[in-house]
Amino acid sequence: MIAVVFAVARLHANDRGRHPADPLTLFRGVLAADVAALVASSWGGALPVTAIVTLASVALSLDWVDGQVARRTGTTSAIGALFDQEIDAFLILVLSVAASRDFGSWVLLIGAARYLMLVAGWLAPWLAVPVPPRYWGKVVAAVQGITLTVVISGVLPRLVSYLAIAVALALLVESFVHNIVWLARRPDARDRAERLSRRIVTTLAFVVVWAVLVAPDRLERLTPAWFIRIPIEGLILVAVGLVLPSRPRQVLAWLAGVLLGLLTVIKVLDVGFYEELGRPFNPVLDWGNFGPALGVLQDTIGRLWSDLLVVLLVLVLLAAVVAVAVSVTRVSAVTARRRSASVRGVAALVLVWGIFAGVGAHIAPDAPVASSTTAGLAVAQANDAEQAVRDQARFDNLLHARDPQAKIRTSRLLTKLRGKDVVIAFVESYGQVAVQDTSFSPGVDAVLQADTDALGKAGWTSESAFVNSPTFGGISWLAHSTLQSGLWVDNQQKYNRLVDTNRFTLSDAFKQAGWHTVADVPSNIGYWPQGKTFYHFDEQFDRTHMGYHGPRFSYASMPDQYTLAQFQRSELQPGHPPVMAEIDLVSSHTPWTPLPSMVPWSDVGDGSIYDGQPAQSRSAGDVWRSASSVRAMYGQSIQYSLTALTSWVLQLNDPNLVLVLLGDHQPATTVSGPGANHLAVMSIVACDPQVLGDVRAWNWSPGLLPPRTASTWQMDEFRDRFLSTFDG
Repeated sequence: MIAVVFAVARLHANDRGRHPADPLTLFRGVLAADVAALVASSWGGALPVTAIVTLASVALSLDWVDGQVARRTGTTSAIGALFDQEIDAFLILVLSVAASRDFGSWVLLIGAARYLMLVAGWLAPWLAVPVPPRYWGKVVAAVQGITLTVVISGVLPRLVSYLAIAVALALLVESFVHNIVWLARRPDARDRAERLSRRIVTTLAFVVVWAVLVAPDRLERLTPAWFIRIPIEGLILVAVGLVLPSRPRQVLAWLAGVLLGLLTVIKVLDVGFYEELGRPFNPVLDWGNFGPALGVLQDTIGRLWSDLLVVLLVLVLLAAVVAVAVSVTRVSAVTARRRSASVRGVAALVLVWGIFAGVGAHIAPDAPVASSTTAGLAVAQANDAEQAVRDQARFDNLLHARDPQAKIRTSRLLTKLRGKDVVIAFVESYGQVAVQDTSFSPGVDAVLQADTDALGKAGWTSESAFVNSPTFGGISWLAHSTLQSGLWVDNQQKYNRLVDTNRFTLSDAFKQAGWHTVADVPSNIGYWPQGKTFYHFDEQFDRTHMGYHGPRFSYASMPDQYTLAQFQRSELQPGHPPVMAEIDLVSSHTPWTPLPSMVPWSDVGDGSIYDGQPAQSRSAGDVWRSASSVRAMYGQSIQYSLTALTSWVLQLNDPNLVLVLLGDHQPATTVSGPGANHLAVMSIVACDPQVLGDVRAWNWSPGLLPPRTASTWQMDEFRDRFLSTFDG
């Protein structure tokens, strides 16, 4: 069919010459059709990525070849160039459809751009006039095809893929804008183009202002219904501008525009904070979180890509503030010029807003038609800031108050645990959702039941409860410091103030009572000053001091099994002094893939046995294509970490071991769901029946799997209860 159309076009143009590049162009058309067939046939199922990427790569490569052939043989023609252009456009459209399955419908803008321009040419004939050839336009077209092919392949991290698509779309927009500007400057089109451009700009300004005023601050609310509402803030702004003289109105518009732009940035930050930490952004407390977050991002996708992503995000946010400010001033100017119509429109909308507000009409759950979203956000931010200042003051008072635990005599400290090795193992993201009411909890529950039975047969007893964590989705060190210090450390500023003091910690208590204290943190790189200056650990292990020669598993620099094996080799050799250790296990850290698998303990060695495992696991780009895949991999990662821990206890077979294992927090909203609590799972495992006898007063539940009715503690309660239980 493609060949017939091509031949008819040649005859219609009375072009019967020999064109050596035509077979290549036709072959490219066949390849593009094959890609389209693969995408269409796979709809609703798995995308045949390898076949699509291979065919698209060949088609894109031949685009350069057929151009070279035509130019070197002197057989270039308008018909050949047009067919070449249309095949490129069709292939990009098909690839954008394929990419949109994983990255959202906005990717379709890349594929639809050519066809939207054709429709615009029918509606406004001056837009259909051919533009002069431009080499940059060919480069941009090539970038679109290459970018879409690469992101479909899944070789790039997901965040980097989003960045690449955004850059490709920006280049495409620039190319089309350049052509439209050239067309608009033609004498016969200039007047019409100017009128049309003014109308478009004004319409876009109204749309931008309306959208940012009603936009939600949570991802799950980002639906079309949220934007079909009436923002009272916009009506008030227009009304005030209508009664002001020109100069004050302009100043007000700029100030309001900048403020609205900043509030828009706050909304964007709220979306991110709700997704990752289960709470909104706090303007007083949360600036210190960006540095650690960047460190986690660098550990996950690399320093170069993370830095590029941060630069892009900053530029986008700055552009958003400017765009919102310009839009507000445009709206203010237009409404002022059409004062009578604006007064009538504002009055009517205010009346409608009041009616809907009075009856409490909602267009969707939590989406009232009478919107005051932005005003509510501004008030909430002010209240949160005030509350944060007061909370910080209360924390400072507690921090400097007399600590009764620090006054206990050394002879009485932890006497009931003398001679025991005590390990506090934090399992990354081991939250309540891992064991209750989720698609992945049955698998985790089965592992916990099996581990409880295996430990019981070997003479070990365990009891469990839930513990309320001060953090959610990340910032694990807040949970660690809360457990150790007995203070509620729920933000970075509190943490910074805490570690600058001599607050009595669990590691201090064990060290003072004669234990050799160890911090085993494989996620750390290099020296961790707080480990010495605040926790006073005798020894610290990080990723550079553990002798690991195996592969990385995304964020996790080494598998949890290796971490435990190396700790055993270093600290638990026969005749060792009693050890107290905090071990942070991070195989269950986002992105939860690639995931290691267990190997025989005798084969762990230097970790090189894991060399082939990352390639056998699903890539992060593949897993993060769907939320269900992410949740499934999270469940598998928790199963792995728990299996590694209980298997380690069984093979160690040390009757003097006391293990406290707990989660630091719930996983991010992608896994936990909107509005999840902050409960994590906590268990104590011991072989000595006296140890479990001492904790019976805690009213915990038998086994590693806490039931719904299990006790719930605040994490900052643990230090005092633990010390009072085991002190003499």
